[in-house]
Amino acid sequence: MKILVTGGGGFLGRAIVRRLLGRGDAVRVFTRSPQPEWVASGVECVRGDVGDAAAVRDACVGREAVVHTAARAGVWGPVREFHATNVIGTQHVLDACRAAGVGCLVHTSTPSVVYTGGALAGVNESQPLLTHCPCAYPVTKAEAERRVLAANFPGVLHTVALRPHLIWGVGDPHLVPRIVARARAGRLRIVGGGANRVDLTHVENAAHAHILALDALRERRSSAAGRAYFISDAAPVNLWEWINGLLGRLGIAPVCKKIPLGAACCLGALAEGVWKVLALPLEPPMTRFVATELARDHWFDITAACRDLHYRPVVDTTVALDALVESLKAGVVS
Repeated sequence: MKILVTGGGGFLGRAIVRRLLGRGDAVRVFTRSPQPEWVASGVECVRGDVGDAAAVRDACVGREAVVHTAARAGVWGPVREFHATNVIGTQHVLDACRAAGVGCLVHTSTPSVVYTGGALAGVNESQPLLTHCPCAYPVTKAEAERRVLAANFPGVLHTVALRPHLIWGVGDPHLVPRIVARARAGRLRIVGGGANRVDLTHVENAAHAHILALDALRERRSSAAGRAYFISDAAPVNLWEWINGLLGRLGIAPVCKKIPLGAACCLGALAEGVWKVLALPLEPPMTRFVATELARDHWFDITAACRDLHYRPVVDTTVALDALVESLKAGVVS
């Protein structure tokens, strides 16, 4: 199958490309940065930004399917930049798919599209998309998902959106390294009571789900087209126990100090205001969105993905955690 992967140089994108290559698909990667590893492997690489409609359209020519992982992620930054990549960029992908006759589109979304500020414990896809959030990322990803699912049209373009939660694994450049760096600097606090449970998704499980979704669309399984699916490791963890277990194995002192959620939200609101007024370049030490994410339950029912996509986690998370610890130890600079 001839497939385009946007964001094919990213953490998830690379895992998806490896799986596609492993089964013999013809893969084209669309990315903003050079990809010497893919070039050396014979993968066709196209440089470009999803904000460039013409570049996206050219990249889609001759493809049967697109896996769209490219996105602007993060908890801080100008709304216009999140909107330009996550909303307008996704619209460019949709337009390019229709213009090039691409039949299938798998879109990487996020569980944050159903953010409420409260606990999300075992909710399924009936949970409505958010209407308000003090963070541009979930808002723009929700709008992108709306557009992707609305674009599903039998016989023309079949679409699906996947919502993997907190992707982790060896090579993760964001989630775990940020946690470790803050803990080592003594800048991490337990927000709330510390008993909240969350879903994690190993990068290989997330990539596997994308391949299953792609095949479901190609095989024209009507139950999958036009729908969104939560994806996870299927085993919610106590967030702070998981973090402290990881830190302990790295020889880092556990996080013990706590801050009430209300106080963290107040500090986040204050920091957001200061950062906006002073136009400071780095993200604030706390935001309202981060405070609630660190304190609340957010784990999800993946029954629909198991039923429609035949999804099952393929990674032993105990073994994967051992590998992650070893990789982090190898990368620690004394």
